Amino acid sequence: MVFQYQQYKQILSFIDKNCRNSIIIPKIIAISKNHPISSIREAIGSGIRIFGENKVQEALSKFSDLKKQHNKIELHLTGPLQTNKVKSALSIFDIFQTLDREKLAIEFNKRMVKNSDKKFFVQVNTGVENQKTGVHPASSSDFIDFCQKDLNLSIIGLMCIPPINDDPTKHFTILRSLAEKKNLQFLSMGMSADYKKALMLGATHIRIGTLLFGRR
Repeated sequence: MVFQYQQYKQILSFIDKNCRNSIIIPKIIAISKNHPISSIREAIGSGIRIFGENKVQEALSKFSDLKKQHNKIELHLTGPLQTNKVKSALSIFDIFQTLDREKLAIEFNKRMVKNSDKKFFVQVNTGVENQKTGVHPASSSDFIDFCQKDLNLSIIGLMCIPPINDDPTKHFTILRSLAEKKNLQFLSMGMSADYKKALMLGATHIRIGTLLFGRR
């Protein structure tokens, strides 16, 4: 698997053309799960510094040395997290995109050192799918308040994964509306198949895997 440099340039070009007047210039999160370190090194050589991994152990095995070698790498957790993995996750990830329940939030509060710079996106289950993690949209405001006020977690934005067979537009719109109501700046939405729609609806972070690294 080889890093797809031309695809990367095309995404950058789309952002430059369509988002140049945005208050926040969108960031590309290169989703490197299940891809080898060699591909990640190619991505770093092309200028990428933000990566996403779904599993703690895989992230530790791939990025422990890479983060020492490249101190500007920012690593996002983009997959579900078990509470018993929080301590290990805190040792490697900088930003957590899948904060989705009180028990997990409490564990983060318990395990984080004082004045930690770790940041969080709350994952919202915009499609209200039983098989998918994420906070119910109707409960998101109270959950965000709990995380910010009771646990003092740094909630910077919201994240969603639309249902596969739905038009993602309505889900991106829901997420943007929820973020505006809570005065949250960042929206992580849009992947390889729908990032253009997400960007046009205000995405500040797009999670790109297949376009950058090819199919696993």
